[in-house]
Amino acid sequence: MTSNLLIHHAEILLSNGDIFLGDLLIKDGKIAEIGTELTADSATIIDATGLTLLPGVIDPQVHFREPGLTHKEDLFTASCACAKGGVTSFLEMPNTIPLTTTQAILDDKLHRASQKCLVNYGFFMGATAENLDDLRNANPACGIKIFMGSNHGALLVSTEAEIEPIFAKGSRLIAVHAEDQARIIERKKLFKDNTNPAIHSVIQDEEAALNATKLAVKLANKYQRRLHILHLSTGIEAEYLRENKTPWISTEVTPQHLLLNTNDYQRIGTLAQMNPPLRSPENNEILWKALLDGVIDCIATDHAPHTLEEKAKPYPHSPSGMPGVETSLPLMLTEYKKGRCTLAQVVTWMCTNPAKLYQIQNKGEIKIGYDADLILVDLNNYQPVLKENLATKCGWSPFEGWNLTGWPIYTIVNGDIVLEKGKLNTNIRGKALTFSQMNIKDS
Repeated sequence: MTSNLLIHHAEILLSNGDIFLGDLLIKDGKIAEIGTELTADSATIIDATGLTLLPGVIDPQVHFREPGLTHKEDLFTASCACAKGGVTSFLEMPNTIPLTTTQAILDDKLHRASQKCLVNYGFFMGATAENLDDLRNANPACGIKIFMGSNHGALLVSTEAEIEPIFAKGSRLIAVHAEDQARIIERKKLFKDNTNPAIHSVIQDEEAALNATKLAVKLANKYQRRLHILHLSTGIEAEYLRENKTPWISTEVTPQHLLLNTNDYQRIGTLAQMNPPLRSPENNEILWKALLDGVIDCIATDHAPHTLEEKAKPYPHSPSGMPGVETSLPLMLTEYKKGRCTLAQVVTWMCTNPAKLYQIQNKGEIKIGYDADLILVDLNNYQPVLKENLATKCGWSPFEGWNLTGWPIYTIVNGDIVLEKGKLNTNIRGKALTFSQMNIKDS
């Protein structure tokens, strides 16, 4: 680890939202001092003139495919992509092979990550109908993931009778993929001969999403259980939560659901296919409003890579999912530059709130004593998304060709420089995140 790191002349976004032009000193992986004309013996110095210093992004929903599906992605390539995108911590989902449903499999993932990840890492436990004890006792797990719909084999827990026991006992955060599997199955029968990928948004329609969200909210309120609704995709869900969201319920949105819509099937075909699906342009606007109003708490990518060969299969044989960790921050910073939101709001959605929602201590803000997970970005240098520049193993992006700003120039993880002017230091390793057990009394 770098013992001392001194960042000079940066535009520092402080935790109160103010911009401070000055210096920041890192000692032993922690933010030690913020001021002007700081000095330190034997410090590595970064001249940050013209750059903006932000907390590192915490991405609370990714699928990094290891073990079992590493032809699509693995923990090393995914963490390289994270570093290039300014993501200094991630929370990874359980639908790998084997599924992350026991302590032993969680331990295996943690060991793999310790050997391969350039950034910090945490993992969800996957709920099945049979592993309630594992869900309550596994440690350190950031939460329990329930797939209420979209066909995930043993991880599919789709009926109220199966889901309720998970909510009824324990205090660990429950994160749900909220789609109504029974409705999806019936609608697939209606459109079984349609090979247009745009039909995906018709089959897995807005009502399928709303039905599942209502059920999750009902159970969370019945048991006062900490609930996080993953990748909110519809305006009707946002408006339902506006009226029914309690203090122990939170939700997120992806850049895809903010910036892409059903018109993009014509542009990129099955590359636009994901679960829950893209929605109509009207939904983009309602989701933006809910994000700005605080109904939606944070942003996640749902980074879910597949190879181009797999995505080239005709619908419905093409898999759902798209990569996102490299582009999420530049996408949102570009929206900031357009006037859609403030810089402080982007940091709240992508850094501060994920740390608070998952009770990750000393991350997500620039404060003395906090972990030195930081990024320096250039808010005035626009560069296009090019597949040849991507670190993700799948090698493509639904945003290819988009001209974005705010690409990280430096990414710092626990005080170590992982990315410097486009070059990765692949010798750096992140750390396992720790999480507080949360219940209603904590929220």
